[in-house]
Amino acid sequence: MKILICNDDGYQAPGIVALYEALKDLGDVEVVAPEQNNSAKSNALTLHSPLYVTRAQNGFRYVNGTPADCVHIALTGLLDYRPDLVVSGINNGANMGDDTIYSGTVGAAMEGYLFGVPAIAFSQVDKGWEHLQAAARKARDLVAQMSQLQVIGHTPWLLNVNIPNLPYERIGRMKLCRLGRRHSAEAVITQLSPRGETMYWIGAAGAIKDDAEGTDFHATLQGHMSMTPLKVDLTDHDHLGYWAQTAARMAGVTLPVVDV
Repeated sequence: MKILICNDDGYQAPGIVALYEALKDLGDVEVVAPEQNNSAKSNALTLHSPLYVTRAQNGFRYVNGTPADCVHIALTGLLDYRPDLVVSGINNGANMGDDTIYSGTVGAAMEGYLFGVPAIAFSQVDKGWEHLQAAARKARDLVAQMSQLQVIGHTPWLLNVNIPNLPYERIGRMKLCRLGRRHSAEAVITQLSPRGETMYWIGAAGAIKDDAEGTDFHATLQGHMSMTPLKVDLTDHDHLGYWAQTAARMAGVTLPVVDV
């Protein structure tokens, strides 16, 4: 099995080092990750400046770009083979609910999925790397089980997995979940620069809004690992009929002529 590992915390982050060490005996494993922390970069690609790939002393390769850049470059020319699996993480903090829209960890995995490669995004629920080795062992268990079941290397799929910061023996069984929801983000933080200019900092993520049973928030709060299959299609299928009627009505509306 050939595995490509990426993350959004940077190639030196403890999470990606632990993930590599946990997976390296499952096959041929390579790391292509961002040079710097790229949290919340989602699926962003760098289109207006050059990207460079550098080999670190530990053998990892790092890119002066986003997580999606790393996977994109790896799959479109850097690697001379097609990996069987793209694994992203282990992220320093949860990627649940609305977080998945912004997450660079999920964005890296999604880039692999867009190229037809099965992909998994791994995150620890709490920041700080507590019980990181336990999370890495759980990630290894999951990849090994999927390999044994021969679900890797066929139809592409995209999974989002969150692991509680608990000792290995205390982490509950995997639960298949839907994404929960958060409240809107906290207010923007303003400060004055030394030059007297107003600086703006994005506020903290909103509190949990939907942690009902069956959500990723509920599962991890109970000490379980959460696994959510994701898709890229953002079409609002439930309301296509409504918008078809609205579009038809709009087509019949005559707008007044305005001189410009």
